This record gives sequence, C-alpha cells and structure tokens, in this order.
Amino acid sequence: MTSASIALGSNLGDRAANLRGALAALQRDDAVRVVAESAVYETAPVGGPEQPDYLNMVVAVETELAPEALLARCLAVEAEHGRVRRERWGARTLDLDLLHYGETELATERLTLPHPRMAERAFVLVPLAEIAPALKIGDTTVGERAAQCERSGLRRLGSLAAVAEGGASRPRRAASGTAHPES
Repeated sequence: MTSASIALGSNLGDRAANLRGALAALQRDDAVRVVAESAVYETAPVGGPEQPDYLNMVVAVETELAPEALLARCLAVEAEHGRVRRERWGARTLDLDLLHYGETELATERLTLPHPRMAERAFVLVPLAEIAPALKIGDTTVGERAAQCERSGLRRLGSLAAVAEGGASRPRRAASGTAHPES
C-alpha cells in the first residue's frame, strides 16, 4: 500500500453530500482506504467566472492502485457525481486532485506529482497541513507553507459530518467575478 493525498472540492448542489459521496466512491473496494480527513473549509472562488463558494477538504489514503489508476478513479468519481468540464476554472459538482503519491515524482501528459500548484492554494495547504504537516513540498513542509499562506476567503467549518448536519451543504452566495482554479 502507498500513501497518497487527495483534495476534494464542490460548489454546486449539495456540496457536503457531494464530498461524502466522493469518499464512499473512492473506497468502493479494498484498493483505496481513507485513513485521515481534514476539516471542511468554505472557500471563496479564485479567478475565472462568477460562481458560488466551495467546500474543500483533503484526505489521506492508502492505496494499492498505481498513480495513473488512482487518477482514473478520481476522474471516474467526478463523472459519477455529474462533473462536466465545460470551462476552465468553472463551477463544479465535484473536483478531486491527486496531490501526492508516496515519494513519486512524475510528469506525464495526464499527471504531475506532486501536484504542481498545491503550494499556491490555501484551500489545499491548510487542510493538508491538518493531516500531513510533515509532508515535504520542495525544501519546506506543508505545515510550514500553510503557516505562511494567505488565508483570506478561507473559513473552517468543522468535520464533514458536522457540516452536513449543520446545513452548510448548499452554497450561500455567489462570488463576483472569481472562480476556483481547476487542477
């Protein structure tokens, strides 16, 4: 089994249900097992068209799947949840990004590991630091980078179960002229 981390985001429909469904679908067999979950964060979109706020979280998994197969699983889960790729940085029911896969460094047409933009995104760094603060990004750790990143537009809501029970599932507002960067 190899350790990996996956970022999850949703800003359309029942966002918490989309995240819960994604976690269940990722683990539909013994090839992927979620071993840690960050809190859920509500985040303002960044760049792109006007759209609602996101719910974001990161999970640590143990997997028997190779990196490309894990990416394929993530893309299939997105599709199962109605993800349609119409415009770059557009709103989405579900977005799953493979952030790292063990010590693997990879750059193919389909997949780059570690994820090339994770160090630039507070909505990834902050939740990832909750579950893997010692994970290295270049010469620093996720925890060090998260401590230094700009956190405006990032609001910690709590566990996924609490968010689902607390009614933060549906987007409350649309942001003006901004979008969440696509992987």
